[in-house]
Amino acid sequence: MKNKPYLKALLLMLTLTSFTPKPNIDSTNSWVRINLLGYQPQSSKVAIWASKTNHIPEKFELVDQSGKVVHTSTSVKTFGAYGPFKATARLNFSDFKTPGKYFIRIAEVKSPLIIIGDEVYRNTADFALRYMRQQRSGFNPFLQDSCHTHDGFVVYGAKAGIKDSTYFDATGGWHDASDYLQYSTTSANATYHLLMAYRDFPQAFADTKQANGLEGRNGTADVLDEAKWGLDWLLKMHPRDNIMFNQLADDRDHSSMRIPKEDNQYGKGFERPLYLITGEPQQRGKFMNNTKGTSSTAAKFASAFALGSNIFSATDEEYAKKLTQKAFSAMSYSQIKLGVTQTASVKSPYIYAEDNWVDDMELAYASMHLVKPQSLQRNVNTALTYAKQEPITPWLTKDTANHYQYYPFVNIGHYELAKQSSGSNKKQLINYYKQGIAQVWARAKQNAFYRGVPFIWCSNNLTVAFAQQCMWYKELSGDESFNELEQANFDWIFGCNPWGTSMVYGLPSWGDTPTDPHSAFTHLKQYPIDGGLVDGPVYTSIYKNLIGIQLTKPDAYSDFQSDLAVYHDDYGDYSTNEPTMDGTASLIYLLAAYDSRAKQTSNNFKTELGAITRGDIKQKKIALVFTGDEFADGGESIKKTLISENIKASFFLTGRFYNNPKFKSLIKDLKANGNYLGAHSNDHLLYNDWTKRDSLLVTENQFKKDLMDNYKAMQMFGIKKDDASYFLPPYEWYNQQIADWTKSIDLQLVNFSSGTRSNADYTYPELGKSYRSSDEILNSITTYHNSNTNGLNGFVLLLHIGTDPRRKDKFYNKLPQLVKFLKTSGYELVKINDLLKPAL
Repeated sequence: MKNKPYLKALLLMLTLTSFTPKPNIDSTNSWVRINLLGYQPQSSKVAIWASKTNHIPEKFELVDQSGKVVHTSTSVKTFGAYGPFKATARLNFSDFKTPGKYFIRIAEVKSPLIIIGDEVYRNTADFALRYMRQQRSGFNPFLQDSCHTHDGFVVYGAKAGIKDSTYFDATGGWHDASDYLQYSTTSANATYHLLMAYRDFPQAFADTKQANGLEGRNGTADVLDEAKWGLDWLLKMHPRDNIMFNQLADDRDHSSMRIPKEDNQYGKGFERPLYLITGEPQQRGKFMNNTKGTSSTAAKFASAFALGSNIFSATDEEYAKKLTQKAFSAMSYSQIKLGVTQTASVKSPYIYAEDNWVDDMELAYASMHLVKPQSLQRNVNTALTYAKQEPITPWLTKDTANHYQYYPFVNIGHYELAKQSSGSNKKQLINYYKQGIAQVWARAKQNAFYRGVPFIWCSNNLTVAFAQQCMWYKELSGDESFNELEQANFDWIFGCNPWGTSMVYGLPSWGDTPTDPHSAFTHLKQYPIDGGLVDGPVYTSIYKNLIGIQLTKPDAYSDFQSDLAVYHDDYGDYSTNEPTMDGTASLIYLLAAYDSRAKQTSNNFKTELGAITRGDIKQKKIALVFTGDEFADGGESIKKTLISENIKASFFLTGRFYNNPKFKSLIKDLKANGNYLGAHSNDHLLYNDWTKRDSLLVTENQFKKDLMDNYKAMQMFGIKKDDASYFLPPYEWYNQQIADWTKSIDLQLVNFSSGTRSNADYTYPELGKSYRSSDEILNSITTYHNSNTNGLNGFVLLLHIGTDPRRKDKFYNKLPQLVKFLKTSGYELVKINDLLKPAL
């Protein structure tokens, strides 16, 4: 056949042109950096290609653990050299959302294990909380021993009419870092972050420890126990209206590395010095600080006390009152001399050289309505004047800054104030955040890591703070244009950085994390310091000029050091590998936020121990919920209000209530009017112990029989189980086991939304400090609306259909006033099944 040679040539050409050989990439000089902790399905998901060659891949594969290619992408954004690398690129796989475990593969280069799932950040906030607990001074639960029990003696006391060396009890609080100094400014900021984390994301935290930090539940979330540890110490550091201390001990502490004990290097036995805040510069050795006023530290005290008072008012009224009083006295102290207070040093030039203070005053004034609600507008106006004085936290606009020069690293005041503001004021505050983010973005968009945070001492703390600012900006504005930038900063902390290591000790347990931090606990005793956030990389120029740094072993990350920045997992490098207490506290807030975000990826509902406790926070809907067992004195009044206001509510009633002949007519009317009627157990059983929540008081059979008896009583009114599938537990008290048993019979457990005192409308004066007046209850609801970004959106607002005769001040009489407030505020009042429609 004369065309045969031609066909052979054609086949050969087709074979050659259809075969694309794998690129020849040396896996020893190219890497894929990822977030070692994992990615949530709906989040931005980006890995970084980093190579010491000039090669940039055209595509990448996502491979499951069996080796199967599950996703191929050409979403490769090329960048040039960065740090030790000649070529870098962003590998974006955000469009892949299937949960599972995978690797990115590019020729012979393979990434570490990539985990995608809703629960990747679950329990991480509590994990980081371990470090805070380990930093406790006084009684230390990790060591199960006490230290620094003789603190302390006053220096610079003349300003307050106190003789120097006078003793004040200042035991407690947290050691600041791997040394044992204790600073009021970092402690107050850390305390505020912990309180804020509990306020904003209570569902992210468990109760596994007692107040002293030892094993055993105490009915209080562990993060709140830790916040109280901080508050208790702050109270000691502000013992009188005219006395406030800025720090306990000084850099003479650095004489040796040791497990915390009693220190005697300060010249007065085992007591350590307490530096009074005088508003004037202080000098103990040859170094003088640049203190100019009393405002920065005192204002931080005020905001922490105010928020603490607001949170603890629900459980400890006397403690809350004390915090309220201290909030006011701290505000007064901040006014003694407007300006910043810096820390003092004796032997070395390293101090917390804070320069700004108006941000602290802004937050303090934005917090004071929590202890004096009637002053809301006046304090908002004052806070706005301070906000305008420092619209952008200064480090955001700079490539470098001094140690703690602009602290806190994020302006929390803008966030809290924006939640209380509206119109042009709110827009202006949001724009302040945007302007700061834009400054960092201008630097970040030049490199593949989206790194715009300067490599100054404690750069990881700044990274966490910047991620917070991006998150709050998105929450306040609804603008998601910085999502990828925010995620990049979060990813950086957990391994998506040039060194490929997480910056948090032990997190994740399967990944590359610090093993040799600058810490006496690890260095001397090989104790783990779980959850501690290390300082992070610094400019190489800074590192080379620091005093006394000497690496103790070969550098495991030598391939990734550069003229730009260095990071060493080495005990000898205190500049990059020392964990900090306040940085870890900020990280706890961020981890709680990311964990809670996962809870809302499918339906935006909040859950706690298996019960839905809040509906979609993006919708201005509220479910008014009334429970009832033996009393129904408010029934007729409530029914009339619902009719006159043309709204529906939800009633969760016990079998005893349904079976009570006196209530039969009321129940029929409530049903006929279109309200939701549900179950509340038959005999109003207490399912689990009040103090040991996991200790059940009923068996599964007892639980199910009692609940089914409740539904039998409901059938008399034509209420079917399938039409009343939401169940609210008696006493509003339950645990995960109760939620699981509920789910096993095709019901959904629900509970009230925490944050207000609405559920205290059953109390009466004879209960003592637990009693709440109707005015207090109404005020708690309006305050929550004013103080939180999402207000009462999605709230399950629980009240009682009747109360004990000993309560004369019936809250249901204020129901018309409450409904008017909610409607005026833009809320739609709906039934529980309308609030939670997608849940079942």
